Formats: sequence, structure tokens, C-alpha cells
Amino acid sequence: MSTLTCGFIGLGLIGGSIAKALRLRLPDTKLIAYDVNSASLDLAKREQIIDQICPAIDDSFKNCDYLFLCAPVSHNAGNLLTLKNFLSPNTILTDVGSVKTGIHKQIEELQLQAQFIGGHPMAGSERFGYQNAKASLLENAYYILTPSDEVPKEKVDSYRTLVETIGAIPLVLSYGEHDYVTAAISHLPHVIAASLVNLVKSSDSEEGIMKMIAAGGFKDITRIASSSPDMWQQICLTNADNISKLLRTYIQYLGVLADYIDGHEKDSLYDFFDTARSYRESFISSPNGPIKTEYVFTVDIADKPGAIAAIASLLAMHEVSIKNIGINHNRELAEGALRIEFYSQETLSRAMGVMTEHGYKIHTR
Repeated sequence: MSTLTCGFIGLGLIGGSIAKALRLRLPDTKLIAYDVNSASLDLAKREQIIDQICPAIDDSFKNCDYLFLCAPVSHNAGNLLTLKNFLSPNTILTDVGSVKTGIHKQIEELQLQAQFIGGHPMAGSERFGYQNAKASLLENAYYILTPSDEVPKEKVDSYRTLVETIGAIPLVLSYGEHDYVTAAISHLPHVIAASLVNLVKSSDSEEGIMKMIAAGGFKDITRIASSSPDMWQQICLTNADNISKLLRTYIQYLGVLADYIDGHEKDSLYDFFDTARSYRESFISSPNGPIKTEYVFTVDIADKPGAIAAIASLLAMHEVSIKNIGINHNRELAEGALRIEFYSQETLSRAMGVMTEHGYKIHTR
């Protein structure tokens, strides 16, 4: 691939992560950026991620091969109107928003369909801002492309290649299909997570007992409720029809489940949970599924200084690499107090053998 020039309008978590991935995988690429947050630009320049800070949306962007719209969705209309004055017809214009219908409509109004390919990296974090950006955020993540009908096939193929080069997995969808799919597997879960947190907040005692002991399943299912409220406000407003439709269907599911519980319908309850378990486990068995197999066990340890260090040292002595290690304060999902994750089944098996041989009690569920 020849040397590229890539421009960024906005350099937050996603824009910054794309820029860092480009710098890592295609180090000769020229990267230029504009952002209302000058501190983000200054940091990116100091880190040698971007080559040029642009004080405004101006003719600095006229020679870009790719131009990424990474500012908040609500700013796209104004930014596009300004950009049109400087945009080369050879530039592939793209965005990173998680809702596509609105941006495609704006592109049609400005008659830029021949060079627009919508983009949505299916990666993110509860953290936001350039300071939390990292190249690895995109690795093995699906990166959905929604090309306008008028875009030449060679431009789409070129963008697919770029996405693969930075470590992501390209998937081409229509923008309507994208918005419905992401409403179900991304937008609705954030709404549900935030709703559950607010339910606990309003149901908790004055002493905050629920808040104090919340861990395990509650912690896992509500992690994404820490995401940017500004971003999720915009997503709910821009993908309102799809989110509302699926939310009302979900409410119906909850009503049916409440009836099962009220009626003590044990067979229906079992089928409800068994169907969900089977379908979710099929995600793990799929080679390109979003949920990867974890090589992990928990182990009982004494509550005393040095207990964790002793286990880490024991595994290190046997040349077993640990991927992650943490304490379970709540035993609802695992009996053991210390959770240890490994890189492969082979290292997991070796670690279990070492731990068992030295008298530790291991739990794999």
C-alpha cells in the first residue's frame, strides 16, 4: 500500500485509536487532525501519532486519501458543510458513528454519495477521550462499512484493505441493516444496563446495602453504564425508531417472564434460561463470534499478606504465564476467592496441575 494521508475531524477514543493503529501498522502515513479539544491534539502530537495539528476545518484536508469524521454525531452536519468547500473528489470520506441513517441522509443532501463509505468500528470502552485511545482497541473487532450505492467498488475494496491492515475485520452492510442490528446488540444493552443501575439506585436502602455488595453478575452486566451520557443521549435520539421498537419487544419479554415467576411455572422458567444459555454459548463456539473462550479458574486462598504473591511466584517458578489476576469479593458466580486467567488451554491445564499438586483447591465454574 502506497503512503497515505489520513485526516481526522475529532480525535477522541475511536478517532484516536484509529490514528494509533495507522501509526503502528502503517508508520509512514501522514496523519492530520482537527479537534475542539486542543489538549487532545497537543498530546497526540507529543506522542508522535499525528503529524499536523489543524486549527480549523480548512484546505489542510484537501489532499487526504481518507477523511474520518470522528466528532460527536450532532456536529456532522456543520462539519460536512464546511468540509465540502475543501474536499477532493478522490478522498474517501467516512465516519465512525454507531448510527448510520442520519449521516447517509446528510451525505445525500450534500451530493457526496460517490465518495462516502460509512464506518463503525465495533469496539469501545466505558472510558472516552483521546487519553484512553489505543491501537489494540481495534484488533480483531468487526468494523462495519456502509458504502453509499454510488461509491465505486474499488474504493470499497480499498477501504476494506485498510481496515484489515489496522487489525480489524471488515463487514459490509446497508446503513438500514446496520442501524437495526446495532440497536439490538449495542444500543439496547446500554439502555438496559443504565436502567438496571437506576433501578438499584432507587430501590436501595439509606445505608446503601445494594451498592455496597453489588458485584459478580451485577458488575458484569452494568459495566457499560459508565459510558458517556452525552454519546448515549445522541444515539437514542438518532436511532430512536429501532431502539424503541426493540425496547418495547424486550418489555414484552419481561412481562412474560414476570408471569412465569408469578405462576411458579417451573418448566417455562427452565426453558427460558436454557434457551438463553444455549444461544449465548453458541457465540463462543463461533470462530468469529464476539465472545471468546476464557481460560480461567478460581482458587481458594487465605486472607493474609503474601497469599496472592505466593501463587504468582509458584506459577512463575513453573514458567506459567498469567494473563490476568483478580479477587472475587462476591462468591455468587465462583466459589474461589482469586480469579486467574491464562492465554491458552495448555497453560490453564499446566497451572491447574501445579496448583492442585501444592494443595490448592481449584474451581473451574
